[in-house]
Amino acid sequence: MAIHFSVEKEGFRLKEKMKLKAWIASMIKRENKKVGDIAYMFCSDDQVLEANISYLEHDTYTDIITFDYVEGDVVSGDILISVDRIKDNAQTFGCTFEQELHRVIIHGILHLLGVGDKTDEEAKIMRKREEEALKVWDDMTMFHEKH
Repeated sequence: MAIHFSVEKEGFRLKEKMKLKAWIASMIKRENKKVGDIAYMFCSDDQVLEANISYLEHDTYTDIITFDYVEGDVVSGDILISVDRIKDNAQTFGCTFEQELHRVIIHGILHLLGVGDKTDEEAKIMRKREEEALKVWDDMTMFHEKH
């Protein structure tokens, strides 16, 4: 059982992999769940669009697609993230690329933990949970900088 990262997007390099894995695992454990096999794939817009059409029959660009393989309290899944969408969304939302990347990384985990975002009410809860998780990331970062 582990968290894996693979990069399909040319020119993209994922930073702080060990810290990201620790953060993701801590967010799962906070829900009294266990880390199963979680695979992140960082892709181009076109790669994510192709998966969206093939698997979900959605002909739209998106920042993330989450495939849920959760069984009981073991959290597993495949998460495809469009690096291109992250870049565009960071500009749109007025945040850094890393901030938006971290938000989307944890968004996938929240889906695997059962948090939806289809209705306005669900989306509001998702945003709140993302913000809480990002605060944990910030706290981990400050702790590491001090030690």
